[in-house]
Amino acid sequence: MKKYYTFLALPLCILLLGACAAGKTDHEKIRNIEFTVVDREDVPEEFLARIEEEKEGQMKLSFGDKGYLYAARGYGVQETSGYSVTVDQCFETEQEIRIGTSLLGPGKEEKILKKKTYPYVVIKMEYTDKQIEFE
Repeated sequence: MKKYYTFLALPLCILLLGACAAGKTDHEKIRNIEFTVVDREDVPEEFLARIEEEKEGQMKLSFGDKGYLYAARGYGVQETSGYSVTVDQCFETEQEIRIGTSLLGPGKEEKILKKKTYPYVVIKMEYTDKQIEFE
């Protein structure tokens, strides 16, 4: 009977340990990525159209054009004005480009209008075929 349980336990252990290793990703920074925050008028038209379609919800988009990679991060509809999005970090790992952003609320001294806004940021960097992960 002991041999039977050992026989069953061994494949189960192998499966569990294999699943843990397969899901592991390495987020160790190789280097910081140089980027520019892009004004709306400098965003490629095709990408701007996608942004407009997606801006009401949580948005995480990327777009390659003419040797550059554009990444957009939005936080959906906000009920007042005064919100902005900042880029906290942008770096490369072995497998991906990681971009960290934050949604900032209106400042205490800022005049706030009661109207829906859709805060987002678009950044431009040198093109890479690595996947983008937003934090």
